[in-house]
Amino acid sequence: MKFLSQKLNVVITAGASGIGRTIAMAYAGEGSSVFVCDNSDEFIKSFKTENPDIFIQKTDISIFSEVESFFNAVKRQVSSVDVLINCAGIAGPTANLEDVEPDEWDYTIAVNLSGMFYSLKSAIPLLKTSNQASIINIASSAAFFGFPLRSPYTAAKWAVIGLTKTLAMELGGEGIRVNAICPGSVSGNRIERVIQADALEQDKTIEEIKELYLKQVSMKTFVEPEDVANMALFLTSAYGRYISGQAIGLDGHTEGLTNSL
Repeated sequence: MKFLSQKLNVVITAGASGIGRTIAMAYAGEGSSVFVCDNSDEFIKSFKTENPDIFIQKTDISIFSEVESFFNAVKRQVSSVDVLINCAGIAGPTANLEDVEPDEWDYTIAVNLSGMFYSLKSAIPLLKTSNQASIINIASSAAFFGFPLRSPYTAAKWAVIGLTKTLAMELGGEGIRVNAICPGSVSGNRIERVIQADALEQDKTIEEIKELYLKQVSMKTFVEPEDVANMALFLTSAYGRYISGQAIGLDGHTEGLTNSL
């Protein structure tokens, strides 16, 4: 199924691996011009090798000057941005709040929330010059519930929903739509690392923790990165032209999160 009827200029943060890379490939496959930033030398090198025609720049999303530099580089190549997808994020520490170190808290918030602010602040002037602008903030199903042992991550993702809804109100008059996609557990290396950390913290096996994650999902499965990419394509296409200010769960139906079997 083809989602886009015309070529778009698309910016994706943390686009060299995982969900971000899958989203980048989906838009490139639709004929869009894609601009990616990432903070991993390893992933950037791999991405460049496989996608030599896609612009990518190393950027620490938690540092405003680096984010500005990335968007200035984008601006030198295109006069407007049609789609911004804020995908950068980290899992943060796995621990009870009282055991979370202040620097762990600060860095999780810096990447998952402040970095999104930096990206939005830099991109909005470019989005305002588009006649089909759309923003997608990648949040999490953890934005809907409490999530034991993951307080900084959960706090940031709840904040993303408030930011999304507020921006939708601020930018609606400019014709810019703003939505959040809230994936549950997405298959891949990242969720495997989270499960390993949970298993270590709770003194359980990896298999037990994975069973716990699956028990919380009505459909008893993880979603795939392609599911997130397809939702992004839909929301930024003409099919989603009146969808704005929404936090859309993409999680196989999760009603709550717990840290015990």
